[in-house]
Amino acid sequence: MSYTGPESEPPKQRRSWRVPIVVAGGALVAGGLVGWGAYAAGGGAGEDAAKPAGRSAPAAAPGADDKAAAPLAGKVVVIDPGHNVDNFRHPAEINRQVDVGNGRKECDTTGTSTNDGYPEARFTLDVAHRLRALLERQGATVRLTHDEKGPEWGPCVDERAAIGNKAHADAAISIHADGAPAGDRGFHVILPGAVHAGGADTRPIVGPSRALGERIASDFRRVTGEPPSNYIGHGTALDTRTDLGGLNLSTVPKVFIECGNMRDTKDAALLTSETWRQKAAQGMSEGIVSFLRGS
Repeated sequence: MSYTGPESEPPKQRRSWRVPIVVAGGALVAGGLVGWGAYAAGGGAGEDAAKPAGRSAPAAAPGADDKAAAPLAGKVVVIDPGHNVDNFRHPAEINRQVDVGNGRKECDTTGTSTNDGYPEARFTLDVAHRLRALLERQGATVRLTHDEKGPEWGPCVDERAAIGNKAHADAAISIHADGAPAGDRGFHVILPGAVHAGGADTRPIVGPSRALGERIASDFRRVTGEPPSNYIGHGTALDTRTDLGGLNLSTVPKVFIECGNMRDTKDAALLTSETWRQKAAQGMSEGIVSFLRGS
């Protein structure tokens, strides 16, 4: 994602934070989805050990086991995997301007990639699958804004926001990785600033989105060991923006997370690791669970 505007970066090299990479079809590397499905399998408690003859075991309070096994039952989380691996095949569609409340921006962009050609869009979808499995184990209803069997491009940034809104999500997260110059590394979470223009009004979600973002940043750092960004957020791992349609048009608590810099060799080594991507999903999951449980 770009620092001149994650949803509208032009395809050219520059120092202003991000460079989107249009990835040729042959460069697409499998997103390392093997193994994530194992995290979706939950284990139930075994039956009680031997009971006294002729006596029934004490009945558990109604719903107690369900609450313990599914603490997020009734909660809805929307996960937005940034970009789409086939966006580069549809330049006319993704370059179409859409209303983001306080202006107009491109529908979507291609995203970036590592120097070895691992696309951001593959990374974001893989982490989204892992995160979904973890949250579903907690009992949450999880929806993705798009998946491999979905549309060949997009969806547009305004549509991504609308999916979370229509789902009445209790929390929404857009997953990205950055394309800043080598030497710039670390993660950060992007929070919505106050926007009240056109069809956008973020004022009701600014507070809860910050609470969501702070918890995700804290747990992501602890679980992954990734440092806060050394080029955005002044070491806080938090950044507030008012130019992103995915945040501007949201009516539910929502944040973006830049998990690392794909163009830095240290970060790229992490982002391309299945083991680390599982940690990334775990960190996000723990932050979301903490926010939704209010703990």
